[in-house]
Amino acid sequence: MSAQQETALSGSGRRLIVAIDGPAGAGKSTVASRIARRFGLLNLETGAMYRALAFKALTHKLPLDDAHALESLTTDTVIRLEPGGDGNRVLLDGQDVTTTLRQPEITEAASRVSVHPVIRRWMVEQQRSLGAEGGVVMEGRDIGTAVFPDAQVKIFLDATPEARSERRASQTGAASATQTLEEIRRRDERDRTRAESPLKPAPDAVVIDSTFLPLEEVLARIEAVVQRRLDTSL
Repeated sequence: MSAQQETALSGSGRRLIVAIDGPAGAGKSTVASRIARRFGLLNLETGAMYRALAFKALTHKLPLDDAHALESLTTDTVIRLEPGGDGNRVLLDGQDVTTTLRQPEITEAASRVSVHPVIRRWMVEQQRSLGAEGGVVMEGRDIGTAVFPDAQVKIFLDATPEARSERRASQTGAASATQTLEEIRRRDERDRTRAESPLKPAPDAVVIDSTFLPLEEVLARIEAVVQRRLDTSL
């Protein structure tokens, strides 16, 4: 293990937290996974937690706009992320639901569930617990602003809706990029205008627009930011 990785995982101060935020389709999951491997950190995808709760709500046929019903659902809900080499395993009440959560209808449901302030507050508590010891890359939409506003490294990864829709359509095999673009714009509107912790860069976040950047360039820029932070801790 390198000296930088030892510092990230067991430095004299609080262990490193890297917060990566941004809108749907910006490439957060891919980037977070690669950065975590590069620096020997755990990668925690918080969006999977919202999808897990949305999946449970759909299974129970709860109205996704009913905040009270969703709040009641959280009282007996346990969501765990188990980091692994190929990404997180998501356990919902003890059951592995990892492969189920990428279905488009669940992603859409998660977007609707996530606008409720009471759900966001519950999720923030869960996510803080997951990353409390540090040594993590945590990605989502409000990690640097709400979950860990004192994270040592904050990245806001962005791109135009058109670029993000093309990437998402390519990943999911969607037949219509136009439909994907409309879905992303609806998601952006919900994320940016919700009452509780709306999507926006933290004041001290490094904003990277990946619209015209290849993945390796994005990774190089973020690695440089993390490395500078580690160098100041040595």
